[in-house]
Amino acid sequence: MTLINGPLPHALRGHTPARTAKRLFLATRPMFFSASVLPVILGTSWGARSAPSLDYAAFALALLATVFTHAAINVINDVYDDVCGTDPINTERIYPFTGGSRFIQEGIMTRRQMLRWGLVLLGLAAVVGLGLTAMKGAGVIWFGLIGMALGVLYSLPPFRLSDRGLGEIAVGLGFGLLVVTGAAWLQSGIVDANTVLISLPISFWVFNVLLINEIPDATADAAAGRATLVVRFGLRTALGIYLVMNVLAVLAVGLIVLNGTLPAFAILLPAILLMAALLAARHMAANSPQRGALVSGIKATLAIHAAGAVWLILFSWPW
Repeated sequence: MTLINGPLPHALRGHTPARTAKRLFLATRPMFFSASVLPVILGTSWGARSAPSLDYAAFALALLATVFTHAAINVINDVYDDVCGTDPINTERIYPFTGGSRFIQEGIMTRRQMLRWGLVLLGLAAVVGLGLTAMKGAGVIWFGLIGMALGVLYSLPPFRLSDRGLGEIAVGLGFGLLVVTGAAWLQSGIVDANTVLISLPISFWVFNVLLINEIPDATADAAAGRATLVVRFGLRTALGIYLVMNVLAVLAVGLIVLNGTLPAFAILLPAILLMAALLAARHMAANSPQRGALVSGIKATLAIHAAGAVWLILFSWPW
């Protein structure tokens, strides 16, 4: 048995320390960690602009806690997507981008093992968060609890925000607004309007990463009763939402430019990324049955998020 378009499961089985570590690491879907790492770096750099100096210890702990939380969310999502039935029947997934890790379906780990691993990761995030709380105060607890709640309730029944057309919003808020403003607050102790504005493009871009990844999974999601935006509204409307999110990202950067906080040149790359998004959406709309169009669209959307985040980091870093 093999993973669909993926690695051989036997390479991940076994009880040697090396194979166990590899199995646990890959179960977290680490290729998506840029969605949590880059917002922490952006928030840290933005907050450090208003601080006497960059607090490297707070930055390191925030990064560790956020990645642990992200890893836990991914693992727990796999558990409950198996429970609800969408992953077991998903034959149209695009490896390694959509349809989960399939560790449960391929017998690499059991549901119980995955759930236990997800809870361990949440526990590790909480321990790191307590260290941050000791350094920075009780505000850390609120940021942490909200982040964990958004991530866990995305998958956990009976809430399952992903089934109610709210999953995309939860991901956008959790991996954009919350992480950026939280990391900025750790450095400066404040969250002002500009901090919120600089977080919004990240929210919009990561919203789109999830939205595009839902397209190849739509048939399985619909059969399992999972009402993602793609299932609710169809491909063309979803691509319309995708373009609106990219436009909003440009407008958010434009507002920061207009108030003089960022130079006019800062709008250049977000505008170019909007053009790239338009081309990707047109290609997917014209070639929706074609797997190649979906793969290209997913890769383009991941690149838009990563490039846009790095661009804003460069302009935010307290040189």
